[in-house]
Amino acid sequence: MRDGRELTRATKEFAQDQRGRSWWNLLSTLVVFGAALTGACMDFHWAIRLCFGVVAGLVHVRLFVIYHDHQHGAIFEGSKLVDIFFRCYGLLTLSPSSIWKHTHDDHHINNARSFRLEIVGTYPILTTEAYQKLDRGKRLVYHISRHPLTILFGYLTVFFYGFCLRPLLVDPRRHLDGLAAIVLHVGLLVALGLTRLDILGFAVLLPWFVATGFGSYLFYAQHNFPGVQFRSDEDWDYVYAALRSSSFMKMNPVLHWFTANIGYHHVHHLNSRIPFYRLPETMAAFKELQSPGTTTLWPKDVLHCLRLNLWDNSRDRFVSFRENRRMYRKLQRVGS
Repeated sequence: MRDGRELTRATKEFAQDQRGRSWWNLLSTLVVFGAALTGACMDFHWAIRLCFGVVAGLVHVRLFVIYHDHQHGAIFEGSKLVDIFFRCYGLLTLSPSSIWKHTHDDHHINNARSFRLEIVGTYPILTTEAYQKLDRGKRLVYHISRHPLTILFGYLTVFFYGFCLRPLLVDPRRHLDGLAAIVLHVGLLVALGLTRLDILGFAVLLPWFVATGFGSYLFYAQHNFPGVQFRSDEDWDYVYAALRSSSFMKMNPVLHWFTANIGYHHVHHLNSRIPFYRLPETMAAFKELQSPGTTTLWPKDVLHCLRLNLWDNSRDRFVSFRENRRMYRKLQRVGS
């Protein structure tokens, strides 16, 4: 079994952009995305347009992961054409490249590194001790930040607010692309709202809602899953965080296609320069990568992940808000 540094070095063999495969994946995804959006715009029965809109949303998840890989420099590095395309894509989809890259790079560097309320690029995680010290206002903020509805409505909470409006309010000069994204997106909504409400609903709002809600949950479950292991800041290690604090989400081949293999998240965190289409072969090549913490998209597993709210150091695991209240009341009774 390789140690951390040796394992990371060994994966560099797979961290090579195969440009032909990258182009095929990008262009084929755009063709499928365009076809689904076209179907959602056509004058079909509403149920058929609904199906096309949902499929467009799922393909949008795949396209976003390809965008995400480009931001990591895993694919199309040095291509000005692709860079321009994805900059425009980021603006149109409420994920400006400068803001997305800044927050996501911070997430990779600090994955599972510390427990705090104010955290960049991921869902905050607090210990039970830290949570008990918060006032009611900050507890409410924490509850809202991890609430299932916040994840479901990622369109507004994660993308519109988190990736555009909040950075713009915090540092307007640095994040003018957040303003550009808001203007472009709202302009599109208003224009379609005044002319084609059906296209607005089936080809814009529905796909965006599906993509952002599904994508927000994927990001949540990648680091909030049963069996996740954390280390305190002083004992933190990048490779340990990748392999023990990042999940592998078991899916069927169709869902792995729609999500561009982002379910192989422990491999991605180990080496973010590995293109998404090489993540499965990387996992298969290393014994050290074949026993990660896992979860699925089955309803029972989704509910289990959503009930993981606070990290309990004494038990070395997540607990729910309800379980934490019971433990705290029990301690108060014992103390009295």
